[in-house]
Amino acid sequence: METQTLIYLFVGASFALYIGIAIWSRASSTSDFYVAGGGVNPVVNGMATAADWMSAASFISMAGLIAFLGYDASVYLMGWTGGYVLLALLLAPYLRKFGQFTVPAFIGTRYYSKTARVVAVICLIFISFTYIAGQMRGVGIVFSRFLDVDITLGVIIGMAIVFVYAVLGGMKGITYTQVAQYCVLIFAYMVPAFFLSFMITGNPVPQFGLGSQVNDGSGLYVLEKLNLVLGDLGFGAYTDGSKSTIDVFCITLALMVGTAGLPHVIVRFFTVPKASDARKSAGWALVFIALLYTTAPAVGAFARLNFIDTVNETSYVEAPAWFRNWESNGLIAFQDKNGDGVMQYRAGDPFSGAPEFGEGSGPSGERIVINDPVTDSANEVYVDRDIMVLANPEIGNLPGWVIALVAAGGLAAALSTAAGLLLVISSSVSHDLLKSTFRPGISEKGELLAARIAATAAIVVAGYLGIYPPGWVAQVVAFAFGLAAASLFPAIFMGIFTKRMNREGAIAGMVSGLAFTFLYIAYFKLWQPDANVAANWLFGISPEGIGVVGMLINFAVAIAVAKVTERPPAVVDALVENLRVPRGAGVAQRH
Repeated sequence: METQTLIYLFVGASFALYIGIAIWSRASSTSDFYVAGGGVNPVVNGMATAADWMSAASFISMAGLIAFLGYDASVYLMGWTGGYVLLALLLAPYLRKFGQFTVPAFIGTRYYSKTARVVAVICLIFISFTYIAGQMRGVGIVFSRFLDVDITLGVIIGMAIVFVYAVLGGMKGITYTQVAQYCVLIFAYMVPAFFLSFMITGNPVPQFGLGSQVNDGSGLYVLEKLNLVLGDLGFGAYTDGSKSTIDVFCITLALMVGTAGLPHVIVRFFTVPKASDARKSAGWALVFIALLYTTAPAVGAFARLNFIDTVNETSYVEAPAWFRNWESNGLIAFQDKNGDGVMQYRAGDPFSGAPEFGEGSGPSGERIVINDPVTDSANEVYVDRDIMVLANPEIGNLPGWVIALVAAGGLAAALSTAAGLLLVISSSVSHDLLKSTFRPGISEKGELLAARIAATAAIVVAGYLGIYPPGWVAQVVAFAFGLAAASLFPAIFMGIFTKRMNREGAIAGMVSGLAFTFLYIAYFKLWQPDANVAANWLFGISPEGIGVVGMLINFAVAIAVAKVTERPPAVVDALVENLRVPRGAGVAQRH
């Protein structure tokens, strides 16, 4: 059977599965819609949390980051994984004990303030839309490459699928759909990794294959060979880092704290029966996430070796089919600077900016690139690092069904996170803004309808951002973690562990932390990108790590303001005291 037919079958079957689950688990109450009835098994919740967390960035982009950044990319592995430990130990069981539906609900009640609740909603919506636009764009790219449709149609198909199980089933539908999506994505990630590890090292387990010798008779280990090959081509060593110690520390910490403050992850812990189950499900989520995260370094290293072996010094007319496929999508380009028709892959940029293609073909049949060439670099090949996981099975010449499986896995990863983000947006609008702030008398039926309308509107906005991505989204999508670290995390942390923190302090802290972090990122990424070098950074901290400083500003401002204003009422003291007692959670519901 042809590869394209297999792709249609695998993707179609996975979509039918998701829609079937959504119909089976249709939400019938606000409790079902917001927290899946509160009776989800910890193991099931751990698997759903893993799918919620492992977005297109984890599935598609992380191994590509590692492949091209080498040692420097270790901050993503440490930060994102460490964030879950932080979440499990510090936040998850206490938030579950609180027993509400959303993060703004916790902040609004703990700080006895509608203003604090609204500020939290604004922070949440800002973070979520920043994150979700990238997910919908990823859906469009995967559809475009594998289903042979344009990106716009791909995004619209993705919107339709998410609409069915997010609007129909709410959190209940999303939970069980995400379990299926986790199974699809982890299988899709591991199978090609097993193949490639066995082909390159003779060891089928990628985690061990990364530390094994390459089976080419050289006697070199994988990383030794990679360092040698990259050195010959003018790149830095794969195992050397270029970031300063303080920047590595701050980026890792910002990713950790940002993970613990991401609203669509936190809300998953409201769905289990009791507080101890929240900690158990965080542990299970870590296990499920670790399967992919410990495999990613091996996938990145194998992908870089395979890419260099199959592209460098290869005549364009003899280029493999996958190279032309991705070239037609604009994610790979060849600019023949010396006119010899052979692709030289070297350090440095082949031309300025992202590729822009002209009409017609070059002398060897390649797409014409009209960008100005970079004259001080011999490199002639442009490659978007996001393609490395998706293209890996084709680069390794693996069977067609493996390519089809990876296509289904990439879509599962992007759709699962998009659904989680859409739900927290709709919950915040219907529950926190409508029910708790502006129309407290609304009926449960009316609130459920409002939640579904809000989810529909959020899908439309997310789809629009996916089809017409404004420049700022592409620039700051990776910084949602920094914004979460600087705004929501300190308010939640102090709300649990500090009785003295009051509403004035929490609001001032959230606003100041979010404003500082946003302005710093916007300055270096949007307004003055040429100034984005270490010499101009505050304390040598890059925009990726500045969320840590924003978090410290949040803490400092909140504590200072709280000291000069009235302490919280006695009822809040009792609430905080009760949160810390590991008993008395709500009763689970069967479904």
